[in-house]
Amino acid sequence: MTERRPLPMAAGRGPQGAEANDDEPGLPQEATPPGMVPIPGGTYRMGSDHHYPEEAPVHRVTVSPFWIDRTQVTNDRYAAFVAATGYVTVAERPLDPAHYPGAPAINLAPGSMVFTGTPGPVDLRHLSQWWTWTPGASWQHPTGPRSTLDGLGDHPVVHVAYEDAEAYARWAGRDLPTEAEWELAARGGLDGADYTWGNEPEAPGQRLANWYHGDFPWRPEPGYGWLMAVASFPANGFGLFDMAGNAWDWTSDWYAPRHPDDAPDACCVPSDPRGGTLETSLDPHQPQFAVPRRVVKGGSFLCADSYCRRYRPAARRPQMIDTGMSHIGFRCVMRS
Repeated sequence: MTERRPLPMAAGRGPQGAEANDDEPGLPQEATPPGMVPIPGGTYRMGSDHHYPEEAPVHRVTVSPFWIDRTQVTNDRYAAFVAATGYVTVAERPLDPAHYPGAPAINLAPGSMVFTGTPGPVDLRHLSQWWTWTPGASWQHPTGPRSTLDGLGDHPVVHVAYEDAEAYARWAGRDLPTEAEWELAARGGLDGADYTWGNEPEAPGQRLANWYHGDFPWRPEPGYGWLMAVASFPANGFGLFDMAGNAWDWTSDWYAPRHPDDAPDACCVPSDPRGGTLETSLDPHQPQFAVPRRVVKGGSFLCADSYCRRYRPAARRPQMIDTGMSHIGFRCVMRS
């Protein structure tokens, strides 16, 4: 059963236009930072037993109050960070050959992974057919060296590796969310719901999230198949945009292939859990690539029901920390 938790409402105004939450139980009690939304602390059911195995089992967790960005970090906001610091992202730095034994020299040039739609139907077991290592691709050149950010300032910044997102968060005086924080915020007060908007899938004609409508990866329906400006779709119950689809969000948790079991008693429910370990995050199927992986959440514009129905709060995937892609971005949190 889906349970809606009350939407937090501001109780006044704090300094510099921030909203204060003095009378709101369960909310952070300091003023809300601009561009962020207060998320009430509490206990909720994390994960899902009805979709992909890595989402199971459903288990209770308790999360302290925090604030989270209303939207994903945009190209304009990331550009301000780069202008202020001179930061160079991982995709803009040459790769170390020692970390990629046997890789062709062209693959060691600065670049990133770019989605390229196929000319027709393909075997969905082989993602190399639509992902291309593209020298020169980066957050500033999202589809390759000749592309620009013209007209894309309000789009989520992508092609950011984990350390690129972390560097921005540190500069902004913020953090990246834990998986438990992110999922609580994504649910928007709907404890146990399949989607950010409830239990029912999107109906024909509805536009609730930017996921892949059409025949993946070659024939999207009109208006879909690419990254869109933040806040192009309705917000969830907490007033957060794009917690489903558009771009995946980095979290600070190391990946583990399953969640822990539910606590036997209420007294033992974990508080502010932190997921797996560096060791559990390594891919046992690719031991030659000993690159740790963090959890990404939320799905993207490439999540298709026929291939990757992961535009849901419980959905989660591992992502190598040194690899940005054209469908992975981030948002930040602040804690009391």
